[in-house]
Amino acid sequence: MTALVHTRAELQPFLDGFANGKRGVVMTMGALHDGHLELLKQARHDCDLVVATIFVNPLQFGPNEDFDRYPRTLDDDLKLCAEAGVDVVYAPAVEEVYPGGQPIVKVTPGPMGEVLEGEFRPGFFTGVLTVVNKLLNLTGPDMAFFGQKDAQQLALVRRMVLDLNMPVEIVGVPTVRDEDGLAKSSRNRYLSPEERTTALALSRALFAGQEKATDGADAVREAANAVLEQASAASGLSVDYLALVDPRDFSEVPSTFTGQAVLAVAARVGTTRLIDNLPLTLSTHGDR
Repeated sequence: MTALVHTRAELQPFLDGFANGKRGVVMTMGALHDGHLELLKQARHDCDLVVATIFVNPLQFGPNEDFDRYPRTLDDDLKLCAEAGVDVVYAPAVEEVYPGGQPIVKVTPGPMGEVLEGEFRPGFFTGVLTVVNKLLNLTGPDMAFFGQKDAQQLALVRRMVLDLNMPVEIVGVPTVRDEDGLAKSSRNRYLSPEERTTALALSRALFAGQEKATDGADAVREAANAVLEQASAASGLSVDYLALVDPRDFSEVPSTFTGQAVLAVAARVGTTRLIDNLPLTLSTHGDR
């Protein structure tokens, strides 16, 4: 049976009970879907104790973003956690996570957090890293599981753990997609049927780029851009960025780059902003 707690004091007995076992955490903002379910299942497979956190973090929402609109579905989330075998759900109040109010001391992401999502959402990654740091301190895990769909976030969390000597293993779990290719996201529920059809251009662009990975970086960008441009002209898709980046620092790769890369896209469909990405290996025909 999955327990629900709201304070660190209520969580402590569960942590004490597995002091000699492997403890895992999956951090969420609720509105759970099949992508979260995969994170929870992976944690259940790898760990003796699984903690899921549900906390809509105000620090990572900008002044014109959807904090108040963000779906809160705790009862449904608890059912999904129980299905995945979660031991305890930690759903703290804002006052529990930020006992001093708006924090004065925050975790800043540095240059890697100022590009792509960081450029379009100033302060976002400061909010993310600050709350991840706090939740790691509050839950004390040996392993923490994050989705690869948020590739830049995953890279920054890994870098924070490395740079701050934090004793936790960060595990990336592959993106979960619907049969038509759309990446699972809590914000997909905002999409009308017509908008959902439009949103498929994101994954189509990524897969079109991936097919050109052996033709080099420029061919990848051209193929993906062609899909996005067609969708923008036909259905009003508004693209924030399409980027082919080095996963080590999320800088745009040059035309001659070979090796591991990430093709990332962000766009607005109606009033909903979506992100997606695919990892790929860049080469040229001469490299094969």
